Amino acid sequence: MSYDPAVALDFFKSTGKPAEVKKAQVIFAEKETNRLFQRSKIYFVLDGEVSLVAANKVLGSVKKGEIFGEMAALTHAPRSATAVARIDSTLIALDDQEFERALEKTPGFALMMMSMLVARLRDTIAKLSAAGKLSQEAEVKESAAFSRKQMEDLVRGLADDPPIYYQKGREIISAGSKAVLMYAVVQGRVAVSIDGRVVERLGPGGAFGEAALVDPSPRLASAVAETDCGLVVNQEPLPPVRDGTDGATESSLTVAEADQALTLPLLSIERNCT
Repeated sequence: MSYDPAVALDFFKSTGKPAEVKKAQVIFAEKETNRLFQRSKIYFVLDGEVSLVAANKVLGSVKKGEIFGEMAALTHAPRSATAVARIDSTLIALDDQEFERALEKTPGFALMMMSMLVARLRDTIAKLSAAGKLSQEAEVKESAAFSRKQMEDLVRGLADDPPIYYQKGREIISAGSKAVLMYAVVQGRVAVSIDGRVVERLGPGGAFGEAALVDPSPRLASAVAETDCGLVVNQEPLPPVRDGTDGATESSLTVAEADQALTLPLLSIERNCT
């Protein structure tokens, strides 16, 4: 399931209220952290446009229907950029407690957000690699979606079985096959290819096949063990996510599973997107 602004709007409206911000108004500042009576918030742009600025350089803009500020809100890290209203705008903001309450109502939203964050991470790595700013070794390192602690938790919690080992050159997934499982690299290196061209290399902490968690469509890419490697695998597919467009029942994901899904790409995106 790809990012759907309508689903995001319903999610934010479930516990948050729209607020007006004027043109040039600063929403939060670079390096800003949580304070005693002011928690970091995640924002949805109901109307208008917001610019993201770091070190006096405009990094990009967030338009109607998009989300921003999720890194600091979810990781409690300092803000990596300043957010300022480019024009008069309307935003819905959720602090961590409001976000948790919204997840209780729609836990499947975490999977959609995870897919968005992983896509952002991969887009950033691709741009850096194309610009010659990443060596092959650095590309593998930067693609890690899991910290060491998260990887240990994943091995314990995501799969009951020990890691699966693949010899160098062995195909792990093939393009066109049914998407069912997600994989995380414990050791070694995996090359992900589309139409015969390597588009990503993943080392320990890297994850691939996560689209299976949100969309059972056939695989678009193939993955091959570039070295002998060990992987952990979610042995059972997670429940489907409601897309908000039909009468499907709500996702049966628990909040704990939703929180687990959101831990996948956060640290790497924080490091790469600043």
